[in-house]
Amino acid sequence: MTEPKWRAATWPLVGVLVVTGTFLWQRSLYAAEQAVVVAPPAVDIPKAAGPLQTAVVSGGCFWGVQGVFEHVRGVSRVISGYAGGERATADYESVSSGMTGHAESVQITFDPAKVSYGELLRVFFSVAHDPTQLNRQGPDSGTQYRSEIFYADDSQKSVAAAYIQQLNAAHALPGAIVTRVDALKGFYAAEGYHQDFLIHNPTYPYIVYNDLPKIDNLERLLPDYYRAQPATVANAGAASR
Repeated sequence: MTEPKWRAATWPLVGVLVVTGTFLWQRSLYAAEQAVVVAPPAVDIPKAAGPLQTAVVSGGCFWGVQGVFEHVRGVSRVISGYAGGERATADYESVSSGMTGHAESVQITFDPAKVSYGELLRVFFSVAHDPTQLNRQGPDSGTQYRSEIFYADDSQKSVAAAYIQQLNAAHALPGAIVTRVDALKGFYAAEGYHQDFLIHNPTYPYIVYNDLPKIDNLERLLPDYYRAQPATVANAGAASR
Protein backbone atom coordinates (compact mmCIF):
# COMPACT_ATOMS: atom_id res chain seq x y z
CA MET A 1 0.00 0.00 0.00
CA THR A 2 1.44 3.39 -0.98
CA GLU A 3 0.38 6.12 1.38
CA PRO A 4 -0.55 9.56 -0.04
CA LYS A 5 2.04 12.18 0.88
CA TRP A 6 -0.38 14.14 3.06
CA ARG A 7 -0.79 11.17 5.39
CA ALA A 8 2.92 10.43 5.61
CA ALA A 9 3.59 14.12 6.25
CA THR A 10 1.73 14.03 9.58
CA TRP A 11 3.97 11.35 11.08
CA PRO A 12 6.95 13.52 12.23
CA LEU A 13 4.58 15.97 13.95
CA VAL A 14 2.82 13.20 15.84
CA GLY A 15 6.15 11.71 16.84
CA VAL A 16 7.16 15.02 18.40
CA LEU A 17 3.88 15.21 20.29
CA VAL A 18 4.33 11.68 21.64
CA VAL A 19 7.72 12.33 23.19
CA THR A 20 6.88 15.68 24.77
CA GLY A 21 4.81 14.16 27.56
CA THR A 22 1.37 12.87 28.38
CA PHE A 23 -0.20 16.29 28.97
CA LEU A 24 0.78 17.71 25.60
CA TRP A 25 -0.12 14.40 23.93
CA GLN A 26 -3.63 14.52 25.36
CA ARG A 27 -4.07 18.14 24.35
CA SER A 28 -2.96 17.32 20.80
CA LEU A 29 -5.70 14.70 20.49
CA TYR A 30 -8.46 17.10 21.37
CA ALA A 31 -7.00 19.88 19.21
CA ALA A 32 -7.15 17.62 16.17
CA GLU A 33 -10.95 17.45 16.08
CA GLN A 34 -13.23 20.45 16.55
CA ALA A 35 -16.56 18.89 17.44
CA VAL A 36 -19.81 20.85 17.69
CA VAL A 37 -22.86 19.09 19.09
CA VAL A 38 -25.82 20.11 16.96
CA ALA A 39 -29.49 19.85 17.88
CA PRO A 40 -31.48 16.78 16.84
CA PRO A 41 -33.22 17.05 13.48
CA ALA A 42 -36.69 18.60 13.55
CA VAL A 43 -37.63 16.41 10.59
CA ASP A 44 -36.82 12.72 10.87
CA ILE A 45 -38.01 9.24 9.98
CA PRO A 46 -39.69 7.84 13.13
CA LYS A 47 -38.09 4.82 14.70
CA ALA A 48 -40.01 1.68 13.89
CA ALA A 49 -39.41 -2.04 13.65
CA GLY A 50 -38.54 -3.24 10.21
CA PRO A 51 -35.75 -4.56 8.01
CA LEU A 52 -32.23 -3.21 8.34
CA GLN A 53 -31.59 -0.04 6.36
CA THR A 54 -28.50 1.65 4.95
CA ALA A 55 -27.16 5.18 4.85
CA VAL A 56 -24.22 6.40 2.78
CA VAL A 57 -22.23 9.49 3.75
CA SER A 58 -18.87 11.02 2.87
CA GLY A 59 -16.82 13.17 5.22
CA GLY A 60 -13.12 12.99 4.48
CA CYS A 61 -10.90 9.95 4.90
CA PHE A 62 -13.16 6.94 5.37
CA TRP A 63 -10.96 5.41 8.08
CA GLY A 64 -12.22 7.81 10.75
CA VAL A 65 -15.81 8.06 9.56
CA GLN A 66 -16.08 4.27 9.57
CA GLY A 67 -14.54 4.17 13.04
CA VAL A 68 -17.06 6.65 14.43
CA PHE A 69 -20.17 4.93 13.10
CA GLU A 70 -18.95 1.51 14.22
CA HIS A 71 -19.42 2.87 17.76
CA VAL A 72 -23.00 4.10 17.26
CA ARG A 73 -25.82 2.16 18.94
CA GLY A 74 -28.14 0.45 16.48
CA VAL A 75 -25.47 0.15 13.77
CA SER A 76 -24.60 -3.40 12.74
CA ARG A 77 -22.02 -2.82 9.99
CA VAL A 78 -20.05 0.01 8.40
CA ILE A 79 -18.18 -0.49 5.14
CA SER A 80 -15.58 1.89 3.73
CA GLY A 81 -15.95 2.50 0.02
CA TYR A 82 -16.51 4.89 -2.84
CA ALA A 83 -19.64 6.70 -4.08
CA GLY A 84 -20.33 9.34 -6.69
CA GLY A 85 -18.46 7.77 -9.60
CA GLU A 86 -18.43 4.74 -11.83
CA ARG A 87 -17.66 1.16 -10.84
CA ALA A 88 -14.75 0.93 -13.30
CA THR A 89 -12.71 3.56 -11.42
CA ALA A 90 -13.80 2.68 -7.87
CA ASP A 91 -10.35 1.75 -6.58
CA TYR A 92 -8.10 3.56 -4.13
CA GLU A 93 -5.39 4.61 -6.56
CA SER A 94 -7.86 6.02 -9.08
CA VAL A 95 -10.08 7.74 -6.52
CA SER A 96 -7.02 9.32 -4.85
CA SER A 97 -6.33 11.19 -8.08
CA GLY A 98 -9.45 13.26 -7.47
CA MET A 99 -10.46 12.78 -11.10
CA THR A 100 -13.05 9.99 -10.88
CA GLY A 101 -15.97 11.83 -9.27
CA HIS A 102 -15.97 9.52 -6.27
CA ALA A 103 -15.84 10.50 -2.62
CA GLU A 104 -14.38 8.29 0.06
CA SER A 105 -17.60 7.12 1.72
CA VAL A 106 -19.07 4.74 4.23
CA GLN A 107 -22.16 2.57 3.97
CA ILE A 108 -23.88 2.27 7.36
CA THR A 109 -26.25 -0.63 8.01
CA PHE A 110 -28.59 0.17 10.90
CA ASP A 111 -31.67 -1.01 12.77
CA PRO A 112 -34.40 1.65 12.26
CA ALA A 113 -36.04 0.63 15.54
CA LYS A 114 -32.88 1.54 17.49
CA VAL A 115 -31.43 4.55 15.67
CA SER A 116 -33.08 6.86 13.20
CA TYR A 117 -31.66 8.17 9.95
CA GLY A 118 -31.73 11.68 11.39
CA GLU A 119 -29.79 10.56 14.46
CA LEU A 120 -27.08 9.15 12.21
CA LEU A 121 -26.91 12.52 10.46
CA ARG A 122 -26.61 14.21 13.86
CA VAL A 123 -23.49 12.13 14.52
CA PHE A 124 -22.28 12.94 11.01
CA PHE A 125 -22.63 16.71 11.50
CA SER A 126 -21.47 16.79 15.14
CA VAL A 127 -18.41 14.57 15.48
CA ALA A 128 -17.67 12.53 12.34
CA HIS A 129 -16.36 15.46 10.29
CA ASP A 130 -16.51 19.22 9.74
CA PRO A 131 -19.36 19.93 7.29
CA THR A 132 -18.23 23.52 6.74
CA GLN A 133 -15.00 22.54 4.92
CA LEU A 134 -15.28 22.47 1.15
CA ASN A 135 -13.52 19.57 -0.58
CA ARG A 136 -11.24 18.87 2.35
CA GLN A 137 -11.08 17.49 5.87
CA GLY A 138 -8.16 18.25 8.14
CA PRO A 139 -4.94 17.43 6.25
CA ASP A 140 -6.80 15.87 3.31
CA SER A 141 -7.76 17.99 0.30
CA GLY A 142 -9.52 17.19 -2.95
CA THR A 143 -13.05 16.47 -4.13
CA GLN A 144 -12.65 12.85 -3.00
CA TYR A 145 -12.73 14.18 0.59
CA ARG A 146 -15.89 16.26 0.16
CA SER A 147 -18.81 16.31 2.55
CA GLU A 148 -21.79 14.58 0.97
CA ILE A 149 -24.93 12.65 1.83
CA PHE A 150 -26.05 10.07 -0.72
CA TYR A 151 -29.74 9.41 -0.18
CA ALA A 152 -31.39 6.11 -1.01
CA ASP A 153 -34.97 7.40 -1.28
CA ASP A 154 -37.13 10.50 -0.98
CA SER A 155 -37.49 10.10 2.79
CA GLN A 156 -33.74 10.25 3.32
CA LYS A 157 -33.49 13.16 0.90
CA SER A 158 -36.13 15.13 2.80
CA VAL A 159 -34.51 14.52 6.20
CA ALA A 160 -31.04 15.50 4.94
CA ALA A 161 -32.19 18.66 3.15
CA ALA A 162 -34.37 19.82 6.05
CA TYR A 163 -31.60 19.18 8.58
CA ILE A 164 -29.05 21.22 6.66
CA GLN A 165 -31.55 24.06 6.37
CA GLN A 166 -32.31 23.81 10.10
CA LEU A 167 -28.65 23.91 11.14
CA ASN A 168 -27.76 26.76 8.79
CA ALA A 169 -30.75 28.81 9.95
CA ALA A 170 -29.71 28.30 13.57
CA HIS A 171 -26.05 29.13 12.81
CA ALA A 172 -25.26 25.91 14.65
CA LEU A 173 -21.78 25.68 13.16
CA PRO A 174 -18.99 28.25 12.74
CA GLY A 175 -19.70 28.49 9.00
CA ALA A 176 -22.26 27.51 6.41
CA ILE A 177 -22.70 23.80 5.78
CA VAL A 178 -21.30 22.83 2.38
CA THR A 179 -22.50 19.21 2.47
CA ARG A 180 -23.91 18.04 -0.84
CA VAL A 181 -27.10 15.96 -0.96
CA ASP A 182 -27.31 13.67 -3.98
CA ALA A 183 -29.01 10.46 -5.04
CA LEU A 184 -27.01 7.30 -4.46
CA LYS A 185 -26.22 5.76 -7.84
CA GLY A 186 -23.81 3.15 -6.56
CA PHE A 187 -21.63 2.29 -3.59
CA TYR A 188 -18.47 0.26 -4.12
CA ALA A 189 -16.66 -1.32 -1.19
CA ALA A 190 -13.04 -0.30 -0.75
CA GLU A 191 -10.14 -2.70 -0.73
CA GLY A 192 -9.94 -5.12 2.18
CA TYR A 193 -7.02 -3.40 3.87
CA HIS A 194 -9.17 -0.29 4.34
CA GLN A 195 -11.91 -2.12 6.23
CA ASP A 196 -11.80 -1.61 10.01
CA PHE A 197 -8.51 0.22 9.45
CA LEU A 198 -8.86 2.20 12.67
CA ILE A 199 -9.61 -0.95 14.68
CA HIS A 200 -6.60 -2.79 13.25
CA ASN A 201 -4.21 0.18 13.44
CA PRO A 202 -4.98 2.14 16.63
CA THR A 203 -1.39 3.40 16.96
CA TYR A 204 -1.02 4.46 13.33
CA PRO A 205 -0.03 8.15 13.59
CA TYR A 206 -2.68 9.44 11.18
CA ILE A 207 -5.36 7.54 13.12
CA VAL A 208 -4.09 8.69 16.52
CA TYR A 209 -4.02 12.36 15.60
CA ASN A 210 -6.99 12.71 13.25
CA ASP A 211 -9.47 9.94 14.01
CA LEU A 212 -9.34 8.62 17.58
CA PRO A 213 -10.44 12.05 18.90
CA LYS A 214 -13.66 11.68 16.88
CA ILE A 215 -14.59 8.52 18.75
CA ASP A 216 -13.69 10.16 22.04
CA ASN A 217 -15.94 13.08 21.13
CA LEU A 218 -18.79 10.71 20.31
CA GLU A 219 -18.50 9.11 23.75
CA ARG A 220 -18.18 12.39 25.65
CA LEU A 221 -20.58 14.60 23.72
CA LEU A 222 -23.24 12.17 22.50
CA PRO A 223 -23.11 9.43 25.16
CA ASP A 224 -26.64 8.19 24.44
CA TYR A 225 -25.53 7.22 20.94
CA TYR A 226 -22.22 5.63 21.94
CA ARG A 227 -21.41 1.98 22.51
CA ALA A 228 -17.98 0.75 23.52
CA GLN A 229 -17.89 -2.42 21.42
CA PRO A 230 -17.54 -1.50 17.74
CA ALA A 231 -19.60 -3.19 15.04
CA THR A 232 -16.70 -4.29 12.88
CA VAL A 233 -16.96 -5.58 9.33
CA ALA A 234 -15.48 -8.86 10.51
CA ASN A 235 -18.27 -9.26 13.07
CA ALA A 236 -21.11 -8.12 10.82
CA GLY A 237 -24.38 -9.61 11.95
CA ALA A 238 -23.60 -9.34 15.64
CA ALA A 239 -26.10 -7.63 17.91
CA SER A 240 -26.52 -3.92 17.12
CA ARG A 241 -27.42 -2.96 20.67
